Amino acid sequence: MSENVERLNKFKNKGKDANELRRRRVEVNVELRKAKKDDQMFKRRNVAAFPDEATSPLQERTQNCLAARQWTVEEIVSGVNGSDVESQLQATQAARKLLSRDKNPPINQMISAGLIPKFVSFLGLVDCPPIQFEASWALTNIASGTCDQTAAVVEGGAIPAFISLVTSHHQHISEQAVWALGNIAGDGSALRDRVIKNGAVAPLLSLLAVPDLSAFSTGYMRNVTWTLSNLCRNKNPSPPMTAVQQILPALIRLLHHDDREVLADACWAVSYLTDGSNDRIEVMVQTGLIPRLVNLLGFEELPVVTPALRAIGNIVTGTDEQTQAVLNAGALAMFPRLLCHKKANIQKEAAWTLSNITAGKDGQIQEVIDAGLVPYLVNTLVEGDYKTQKEAVWAVTNFTSGGTVEQVVYLVQANVLEPLLNLLSSKDSKIVLVILDAITNIFMAGDKIGESDKLGLMVEECGGLDKIEALQSHENEMIYKASLNLIEKYFSDEDEVVQSVVPEATDDGYAFNISENQNSFNF
Repeated sequence: MSENVERLNKFKNKGKDANELRRRRVEVNVELRKAKKDDQMFKRRNVAAFPDEATSPLQERTQNCLAARQWTVEEIVSGVNGSDVESQLQATQAARKLLSRDKNPPINQMISAGLIPKFVSFLGLVDCPPIQFEASWALTNIASGTCDQTAAVVEGGAIPAFISLVTSHHQHISEQAVWALGNIAGDGSALRDRVIKNGAVAPLLSLLAVPDLSAFSTGYMRNVTWTLSNLCRNKNPSPPMTAVQQILPALIRLLHHDDREVLADACWAVSYLTDGSNDRIEVMVQTGLIPRLVNLLGFEELPVVTPALRAIGNIVTGTDEQTQAVLNAGALAMFPRLLCHKKANIQKEAAWTLSNITAGKDGQIQEVIDAGLVPYLVNTLVEGDYKTQKEAVWAVTNFTSGGTVEQVVYLVQANVLEPLLNLLSSKDSKIVLVILDAITNIFMAGDKIGESDKLGLMVEECGGLDKIEALQSHENEMIYKASLNLIEKYFSDEDEVVQSVVPEATDDGYAFNISENQNSFNF
């Protein structure tokens, strides 16, 4: 089954060799982890609900005929190049309004007209806070655009200018500068690191160095938290560890904030920082934040639960010890609710997280059993959407690979066979191979206790044999070979099996007897 070797080898512990097998997500990882805009925005425009309303401390002069209508880009260029600050302010404010409209803001026209260097120069006019504010807002919205548009703002020298405004005494100017830096950092690893190298982290953190964060408006706190999360975002390369170490104490404090948007963005930041090597995961674990993440899994708000679950899921891709830290914090108690969540994406990520826990030691598999999660996992195989079912299949296959014989018997007892076999009709060859791997592992456990014949009957009873036989004509050679191997080993002497094995009848079906100690497991 070499087609699946890459993903199987990425599980942290498959089977018995803890060092050899470690899991990192492969193809499903791309879908799970990519920062979708509906998960967390990586750039945001400041769009005024009423762009014509005065939002600057200096009230607009509506008697000026140009203020009563939209300016053209040419008029704005003329105004910003004027000799007096008043006309520069009016023109910059007009530019901000155009850039704040909902549809088709003229970002490229503003760039082509050479306005960015002028706006950047206005950021330094400390004697005129209104023009600092308007220029900040205009540049923020240009930086919210495409990579090229963001790059134009950076090349205009905006990063150091904005960093100097982060600690402005005027909170609305500070907030706009923070927002602009968030847009620039959100563009990707390269600009994120330029923001960090220019010294943004210390002034941003200084904003939070107060005894009581409630002194700030909610909007301000949300902007600061979102920008910090963008400084933690993106890989290849991941953020510099020195910056991460600086940011972490503030991030942990924000995980206890009472505003849900602040909480959500703090959780996203943690999810980005846990998405990396074991060394990076360990830095996060050592902060002691896992119990708080587990607590956040119990929140009602989807925007909080989603990144908290992602962070927990990332941590359990690490070592057995890191996974154990999650289990010790009581995370498994949250999973019945998560596996039955009304949002399919939460079910999928919960199943993915479990698949990494069942890839661990048999003691960790036992914790999954003791938490009562196996029936939920089986139910996910039956009722989950297809993406969730695929994750549940991985969880089951890892369970059969690393679990003890008794644990595999328990899994069969929980009626895993029928839904697992039903998924053999999947069009996804990789998942079919993973299911055949699980079935083979279950039969190997049956062999060890002399019960493979009864297992064969159970497979036949739920229509599984027909499905396995049908795979012998599958176009994928590995599927053909795996199904043939199962049939030759466990179903080839069918008539003899039926005559010689009379399963013990019980109220629930067959008894699967463990001959070693005469215990019986009823189905």
